[in-house]
Amino acid sequence: MPPVAPMLARATPRIPAGDYLYEPKWDGFRTIVFRDGDEVELGSRNERPMTRYFPELLPVLRAALPGRCVVDGEIIVPVAGHLEFERLQERVHPAASRVRMLSEATPAAFVAFDLLALADVDLTALPFAERRRTLEQLLPVLPPSPPGAVLTPATRSLELATDWFSVFEGAGLDGVVAKPLDAPYQPDVRAMTKVKHERTADVVVAGLRPHKASTEDRPLVGSLLLGLYDGEGRLAHIGVSASYPMARRAELWDEFAGLQVPPERLGEHPWGAWAAPPDGAGRLPGNVSRWNSTKDLSFVPLRPERVLEVAYDQMQGDRLRHTAQFRRWRPDREPRSCTYDQLDVPVRYDLPQVFADPESVGRGPAGRGSSGRGSADAG
Repeated sequence: MPPVAPMLARATPRIPAGDYLYEPKWDGFRTIVFRDGDEVELGSRNERPMTRYFPELLPVLRAALPGRCVVDGEIIVPVAGHLEFERLQERVHPAASRVRMLSEATPAAFVAFDLLALADVDLTALPFAERRRTLEQLLPVLPPSPPGAVLTPATRSLELATDWFSVFEGAGLDGVVAKPLDAPYQPDVRAMTKVKHERTADVVVAGLRPHKASTEDRPLVGSLLLGLYDGEGRLAHIGVSASYPMARRAELWDEFAGLQVPPERLGEHPWGAWAAPPDGAGRLPGNVSRWNSTKDLSFVPLRPERVLEVAYDQMQGDRLRHTAQFRRWRPDREPRSCTYDQLDVPVRYDLPQVFADPESVGRGPAGRGSSGRGSADAG
């Protein structure tokens, strides 16, 4: 039984050619399922228990999996044939009553992609090809109808995997994963390869959070809060840029010192009302973290006068799915010109098509989705 650290993937700019099995990269919660009779436990990527958040999956997994096994996979929330990561995040809630309500309103599904143990046999030393063949005998490759448990599609074809990279993003998937067929399962080791989409956007810097190592004598920037103007001219918070060397964090604090909004003028800031958000508010820059209720997410409002070009992989709703990467300052851009209109929107693609006949992928009415400025070329 848990914990077991999952095997990880290293990021590369191109899908590798060779003796690999290629799979879609699911945008969900990485989860290892442990079943021992009626007992089912869900362990997260950081080995924290997830069982209480997904009660609807427990009877499904008891029915779908052998009596004793350990299965690696991803918990997802499909909504109208599309992955909705924000709906998935909502499931991690301290109130049991809300978890029960959401389990009925937005039920989750489990997509399996590796088998670590079966009965009393540890399979982690076997080549991945053997583990996959055994898993194929246990679960079907079918569209995930939540709550449900299915096996991820996979292919040996580099050409087909390149198609998947282009078109599956429209269903909310994250890219492609390449797994060496002869590799054992290696917990907490980046033994796989992942290729994700990357795009750039010009965004407005409208706040910052101090770094945890900040002191009164040496204040440091932890992250920059980013925004885009919507169709009604409001500056929407879309995410953060956070990866900077320590020396650069000190420089950024000095650079933004003159743009800090004093408390008496907080009402003039587009996010001023978020300095003290009401209980139960949504994902606001000043809220506590959903993952760590003790983490301070207070922020320093800045006059929205500086434009930054960032790299990002995808949007989830109206927010960045992951932390954005700094590229360069854009002094030539007016902040008001930084709108959602500049963003690349993938062609819509439904999850049932992800599980359809592989030969039809990328050739149906949906056509090829947008692959942004990333690359899926063989390397």
